[in-house]
Amino acid sequence: CLPIDDGGIGFDYRLGMGLPDMWIRTVKEKQDEQWDIGKMWGDMCLRRPGENTVAYVESHDQALVGDKTMMFRLADAAMYTDMSKSTHTPVIDRAVALHKMIRLFTLAGGGEGYLNFMGNEFGHPEWIDFPREGNGWSFHYCRRQWSLKENDLLKYQWLNDFDEDMVKLTKENKIFSQRMGDLRLLKDKEKVIVFSRKGLLFAFNFHPNMSQTDILVPVHDNAEYTVALSSDDKKYGGQELVAHMAYPTKVFNGQEYVEIYLPARTAVVLKEKKLPKRPAPAEAPKEAKKKPAVKKASGK
Repeated sequence: CLPIDDGGIGFDYRLGMGLPDMWIRTVKEKQDEQWDIGKMWGDMCLRRPGENTVAYVESHDQALVGDKTMMFRLADAAMYTDMSKSTHTPVIDRAVALHKMIRLFTLAGGGEGYLNFMGNEFGHPEWIDFPREGNGWSFHYCRRQWSLKENDLLKYQWLNDFDEDMVKLTKENKIFSQRMGDLRLLKDKEKVIVFSRKGLLFAFNFHPNMSQTDILVPVHDNAEYTVALSSDDKKYGGQELVAHMAYPTKVFNGQEYVEIYLPARTAVVLKEKKLPKRPAPAEAPKEAKKKPAVKKASGK
């Protein structure tokens, strides 16, 4: 991906091939309580300076016949029985929540570009298999079932709507013009991570059941933050526990913070509106130095 003059081939971008592998290992081999949030962030940042990277959650290795898409790994057979909007089970609710979070985390933190692959934006349940001798030249799996996301009764619509909105938000704010995200807060035990990129604050709580209240996130400037995207909004299948309101920064010991609430398995994007710098605190008046008393010499 380096220029030809520098010994490269001249491609503009490289594929972040380690990210899909990281997600497979995380989802397949670890319980949710064991997820290493710090390592996940490290993998997002593991790219060469000066080379643009395309981040993605899954590619042909997962979406083609022989493996599983991320949604299928999360939900498995429940995708065929529990994707009605009126159905709620621990398995399918977890799958829908994490599918949104994993994709936003990868888009916002993993590179300078983002790749969706073959219907995974709405969690298509089946693999892709092109006509070949091994399947009798069948076209049965050679398609994406867009009717699933267009069905108002199914949760596939939630996943697609969230995907569309997160892509639109990040494009409008040109987040890839800032090469790397700026890590603001990492609480591995609580599974919470917050980072900023191009005026957006991306906050994630990956913990399966522990919501976090009064999280103080250090920021650089006096500002006001508003919720630009929440995976917990009802239109994406959430419970709408995150209030869409203004979040002004607060000062503690000279540092600006924004205080937020993150429900379990929720991602929130806050948009920054900078405010005038706060006036410097007035210095306490200095006490006037007392002149030493002059002792009069005795005449004796």
